[in-house]
Amino acid sequence: MAISSSAAVGSGTLSQSSNIGIQDFLKILTSQLNNQDPLKPVDNQEFVAQIAQFATLEQSRQLNAKIDQLLNVQSSVQSVGMLGRTVDVNQNGFLVSGKVAALDVSSGTPLLTITTSTGFLNNIDLSQVVTIRP
Repeated sequence: MAISSSAAVGSGTLSQSSNIGIQDFLKILTSQLNNQDPLKPVDNQEFVAQIAQFATLEQSRQLNAKIDQLLNVQSSVQSVGMLGRTVDVNQNGFLVSGKVAALDVSSGTPLLTITTSTGFLNNIDLSQVVTIRP
C-alpha cells in the first residue's frame, strides 16, 4: 500500500521525526484508509493495533520526560543539602577535599563551588563528589 501524500513525513531530521504527534499519526491513518485498494481492504484490527502501539509509545515518551524532570529536581534538592558540608571530589584522578560554598543551578544541572585550602573549585558536577561529611 503506497501513499504518496504522506511521503514528506519521513523527509525531516531525526529530531523532527521523533516529535510526530497523535494528530500526524491520525492523518497518516486517514490517508491509508482513503487510498487503500477496495479489492484488498486492510483488517480493522491492524489499524486498532497501530493506534494502540502509537498511544503506548507516546505515553512512554511522556513518562521518560517526567522522570528526567524528577531526576533534575532530585539532584537539585540533594545538592542544596550539601551546602556547608565538607566533601571529597574526584578532580582529574585526585581526591580534593573542601567545603561546599555555593551552588549554581542556572544550567539545569547543579554545579558546586568548593572552597579548598588552595582556593576555589568551580563547576563541580555531583558525579565528581566521592564523599560527603558533616
